[in-house]
Amino acid sequence: MAASEAEAALEAAYRKEKRRVLATLIRLLGGFDAAEEALHEAFAAAAQRWPREGVPKNPYAWLVSAGRFKTIDRWRREGRQAALLPELAVLMEPFEEPEMPKAVADDELRLIFTCCHPALAPDQRVALTLREVGGLTTEEIARAYLATPPTIAQRIVRAKAKIRDEAIPYAVPGRAELAERFESVLRVVYLVFSEGYAATGGPVLTRADLCAEAIRLGRLVVGLTGEAEASGLLALMLINEARRASRTDAAGDIVLLEAQDRVLWDRAMIAEAGELIAAAFASHGVGPYTLQAAIAALHAEAASFAATDWQAIVSLYDVLLRVDPSPVVRLNRAAALGMRDGPDAGLAAVDVAMAAGGLDAYHLAHAARADMLRRLGRTADARAAYGKALELVHQEAERRFLERRLAALENG
Repeated sequence: MAASEAEAALEAAYRKEKRRVLATLIRLLGGFDAAEEALHEAFAAAAQRWPREGVPKNPYAWLVSAGRFKTIDRWRREGRQAALLPELAVLMEPFEEPEMPKAVADDELRLIFTCCHPALAPDQRVALTLREVGGLTTEEIARAYLATPPTIAQRIVRAKAKIRDEAIPYAVPGRAELAERFESVLRVVYLVFSEGYAATGGPVLTRADLCAEAIRLGRLVVGLTGEAEASGLLALMLINEARRASRTDAAGDIVLLEAQDRVLWDRAMIAEAGELIAAAFASHGVGPYTLQAAIAALHAEAASFAATDWQAIVSLYDVLLRVDPSPVVRLNRAAALGMRDGPDAGLAAVDVAMAAGGLDAYHLAHAARADMLRRLGRTADARAAYGKALELVHQEAERRFLERRLAALENG
């Protein structure tokens, strides 16, 4: 096989299979550190052997087996086989994907539930899952949470130690334990999707791999639990993913909703989301994800931006604000109010939301305020608000968008 073909196959396997391989190695080897080292060794072995031997039919299974046997060899060299004889005997058995219902057999889903164990602090659950399941770097997680990388790294280390010291099982919990972890699991799946839909940093706005992974995990959670809010979350992700192709132009620059080509939207995804939303409302299990999905559906179903039902959107935000009175929900409601009632009302609502706290370091809050000021013709104030947003933004496409808006104001 040509070296270039093997290299391309290895890159594809790393992109598509890395997180799944890691999750399986964690289950087989019983810990994060051993699995991470095994993952590294497996890909190093593939880099050496695939150009000579060819790409295996099942790269995932090959990588799992390679990482597992590399670990066995290392433990033997370290003289640990006596203490680890039972574990080594199990590890020596041929690896096969388990023949179980997919929702229960999927190792990444098991890993999410382990990372979301109630014994861990909430901030540890999110940081650990985004790192180990979502594959985000500590720097990316830190930007998403407005924290420093050392703080995030410390949370992850403490979470791993807690799982090890308390022997937290690597398993999907039973029905009795599911409820206490359900909200954390949904939150983490959505955070993985959010990082793919609007990256916190880097050269590109979206990461299709993270969006696809979050949707896949969302489907697994729906299949496992059947809960209405799981369906609501899946619907929300599907609608947002349906619009991804229209959100940037050929240069990777942001295209606002009002200018997006709706022909590019994936109508099959939008239709599937609509069915999920209807089922969730019919079950009377409506929560914040279902309400957000219903808002997104109103945008997706409008024939044009001008035909958007802003009255219905504001009404849904009113309900969402009672269910989830978060700073971002207040900000989003203010933006919708500005579309329904004009920029004066929108600016007043943005100022109220920012005065309530929690948005000072959020660049989109300053960008929203700048847009209201721009629409009102308050150019100097708008420039100042755009400047503040630029100080806080980390994503290159967003930075370019804000710079263009600021340049347009400065050029009259």
